[in-house]
Amino acid sequence: MSRRLPSLNALRAFEAAARHLSLTKAAGELSVTPGALSHQIKALEARLGAKLFQRTARGLAFTDLGRDYLPVVRDAFDRLAAGTETLFGAAQAATLTVSVSPNFAQKWLVPRLGRFAAAHPAVELRIAASTEHVDFAASDVDLAVRHGDGNWPGLAVAKLADEHVIPVASPRLAGGKPPLKRPRDLKSHTLLHAPGPVDWRSWAAAAGLPDLDVRRGPRLDQASLAIEAAVDGVGVALARTALAALDLAAGRLVQPFGPALAAPFAYYIVCPAPVANRPKIRTFREWALAEAADDAKKLAKLGIGK
Repeated sequence: MSRRLPSLNALRAFEAAARHLSLTKAAGELSVTPGALSHQIKALEARLGAKLFQRTARGLAFTDLGRDYLPVVRDAFDRLAAGTETLFGAAQAATLTVSVSPNFAQKWLVPRLGRFAAAHPAVELRIAASTEHVDFAASDVDLAVRHGDGNWPGLAVAKLADEHVIPVASPRLAGGKPPLKRPRDLKSHTLLHAPGPVDWRSWAAAAGLPDLDVRRGPRLDQASLAIEAAVDGVGVALARTALAALDLAAGRLVQPFGPALAAPFAYYIVCPAPVANRPKIRTFREWALAEAADDAKKLAKLGIGK
C-alpha cells in the first residue's frame, strides 16, 4: 500500500521548531538557515493543508492542530529510533545514558555503580548529572531519575522511592555530650541547612519546638553536602530518606528521634514511552527498583522514617 507521507526533513523542521518555538534556535540545531527552516515548515503546512504555527512578535506559537500534531511526530521519531537501534545498533545498545540530579548521583547512584556493573557487565552506564529536566528528543539520554509528583505526560513513569524527611546525625554526635535523645536537645547542637521540601522551621513546628532558633548553623547549597557534613559530625541535618539510605543502613548516620515528615515528592524513573521496554532500559529500571526496595526494608528494620 502506498503511503502519502510528508517529507522527513519537513517533519524534522517542524519537531525542532515546536520544541524551541523559535526558528533561529531550531535552525541552529539542524544546521540550516532560518529561511530554509521556514520554507520547510511552510511546505509541510501546504502539504497538510493546515497551519501548524502562528508567527508572532515573540516567535512561534502553536495552532491547535500544531499542538496536537507534535506528539504524533515525536512518537514516530521515537519508534523509528528504537527500531533502528534494535536492528542495527548493537554497540550503542550496550551503552545506557542516565540523567540524574547531582544529589541523587552522589548519594544514591554512584555508590551503587559497582553492584550494577557486577550484575550487568554487558551494559555500560553513563551518568549525566544536571538539575535540569532532560529533553529526550534533543539528547542521547535514555532514561532519567526525576524528583517530583510523577506527572510527566508522554513519558513512561515508574515510582522508585517515596521519602520522609528526618533529622540525622553521626552516632558519635548523637551519643556524645550533650547527647541527642529528644528534639529539644537540638538547642545545644549545630543545625545544618540545605535546600529541601522541609526546612528546620517547619520541622521544629511539627516537633513542638516553636522556640528553637532555626537561624543558626551553616548553609549548604546541596542536600548531599549537608548529609556528608552530618556524617562527619559537623551537626544535625534534615535528610530525605532516599538520599541518606546508604549512610543510615551502614551506621554512618542515625535518626536520633522523630518526627519523620512525609516529603511532598518522590523519585521516579522516566523515559519516552515508546522505548520503555528496550532491554537495557528495562534492565536498569528493574535493578534500581530492587535496590530501592532493599533500602526500604533495611530502613524499616532500623525503625527509620517513623
